[in-house]
Amino acid sequence: MTANGTTNLTSDVLRYTAFSATPAGGNPAGVVLDASGLDDAARLAVAAEVGYSETAFVTAADDAGERTYDVRYFSPLAEVAFCGHATIATAVALAERVGTGELLFRTQAGPVPVTVVEEDGRPLATLSSVEPHDKPVAEADLNEALAALGWAEQDLDGTIPPRTAFAGNDHLILAVATRERLAALDYDVERLKALMLRLGLTTVHLVWRESGGVFHVRDPFPVGGVREDPATGAAAAAFGGYLRAAGLVPEEARLVLHQGEDMGRPGVLTVDLRAGDPRVHVSGTATRLR
Repeated sequence: MTANGTTNLTSDVLRYTAFSATPAGGNPAGVVLDASGLDDAARLAVAAEVGYSETAFVTAADDAGERTYDVRYFSPLAEVAFCGHATIATAVALAERVGTGELLFRTQAGPVPVTVVEEDGRPLATLSSVEPHDKPVAEADLNEALAALGWAEQDLDGTIPPRTAFAGNDHLILAVATRERLAALDYDVERLKALMLRLGLTTVHLVWRESGGVFHVRDPFPVGGVREDPATGAAAAAFGGYLRAAGLVPEEARLVLHQGEDMGRPGVLTVDLRAGDPRVHVSGTATRLR
């Protein structure tokens, strides 16, 4: 693979869908297992040509031990500091080649340990996020987000207040009161994109709580050149960290997030919160597409 146009830039891109056991579900990601010959412009060109919400670019970390890799993530429009679904896809792709077990990804957001095991005959990858934190949302910014979404304040679930949450990237968390409101998502792309760029948001994480630990979620991602992300591991980690910090779930809990159903690409993300461990652990399988 070269960056000068003499070969197909995407010829060495593996394609997996993360958080789904079937090719028809989850969030597709590109994976380049040897990106050592690609500069940033070439990586962005590959990501744009692949067209998925993110493509992961991997290089072996020569200054570290085995099973440690430098991983960077590019959307079709820009580099993203951290991407959960592409991390799961990359971990499964690597495990198929070097075996299951512990991996360490050095990302722009910080070190992200990943464990891959075999469960029920399928690979199951679990990433451990960087330490999460959250902050309030200014009233004017919340009002602008609601306007871009075409929502009213009464559409929100008052038991889960709006918040900006971080576990590698910033995500605006907005909880809706009904499943119907979530399913009817139809937003002003340019207006929401402008707000997100101004606030440094990666996605807007829209959630509906079905029961104590079960949620349905959607993630508009216009800043990455994608109208909606079908399964968003980074946002899931940020959301789990926020819920725990706010006392909305126990310190030790398992959350199940259903995403992609309204897009026709259903996936399942499992979020584990562990007592005494500040990180958030997001698990899922990945399936090779081609």
